[in-house]
Amino acid sequence: MENFSQKVLIVDDEKANRKILKELLQDEATIIFAKNGEQAVELARKHMPDLILLDVIMPDRSGFEVIEDIKNDKQTMNISVIFVTGLANSDDEERGFDLGGCDYIYKPFKANIVIARVMMHLELIKQRKMLNEIAHIDALTGISNRRKMDIVLTDELAANKRDKNKLAVALIDVDYFKPYNDNYGHGAGDAALKKIATSFREVLQRPRDFAARYGGEEFLIILPNSSIEGTELIISNIVQALADKEIKHEHSKASDLLTISIGAVLVGDEQATTPAEVLLQADKLLYQAKENGRNQLVINDFEI
Repeated sequence: MENFSQKVLIVDDEKANRKILKELLQDEATIIFAKNGEQAVELARKHMPDLILLDVIMPDRSGFEVIEDIKNDKQTMNISVIFVTGLANSDDEERGFDLGGCDYIYKPFKANIVIARVMMHLELIKQRKMLNEIAHIDALTGISNRRKMDIVLTDELAANKRDKNKLAVALIDVDYFKPYNDNYGHGAGDAALKKIATSFREVLQRPRDFAARYGGEEFLIILPNSSIEGTELIISNIVQALADKEIKHEHSKASDLLTISIGAVLVGDEQATTPAEVLLQADKLLYQAKENGRNQLVINDFEI
């Protein structure tokens, strides 16, 4: 079965070697080529391949120098690297593994061995990614969990500062959720949380818009490159999407339907802040929304 969701970067200065490897692997993955070490580092950052086949001996830089750059870069450090060499030298092998290589393929190429080793590593990479995804998914709602949220919030705050944008972070709490659970049962409560998560999926359409279950009946959404008006619109759409599901809550003091309260903070690029500080301000605004009667949004700019 062809698997073009995986990418392999072949790094070799000899055209004949690149051609052979392409013919062996083109039915197994998308193939990208680099002719030298400098190009290899550049293309690794650009394409984020699953696997790199890296020639050890090249005119400009050795494969050992290239892998050091790849493994020292936070963006590319987790890419798997197989060294390709014509020298069966135990010292070189040891050095390659010490630098982070996962395997060796030797020249002249033996087709069955090349395919078997590459496919084995691509399968391991696929399984590792699946396990990583599972570790970052909330089991009940199917959206991201707190662990993933911590990573995304840290990354988005850094990107926001770098790109000179504004980032909206909204903390969301389900109104009177304990009475809902107490009166309708925990099964109904779980179903309601799933429907709230579905509302996020229906509304958050931009590639980097993000939703996570923060814990219990609390959720968090992150909206990069946003504004107060844009955030208000998205939150309004989420509230409407939830209202459309008509989840009855006869024991709520806010509405006859299940509702949410939201505290949202807008972080500017000029502000040096931490995820904890942003979450603290979002929580304070959420508290205000609850104090004001719930079933509403309180939004403000981040205050240093």
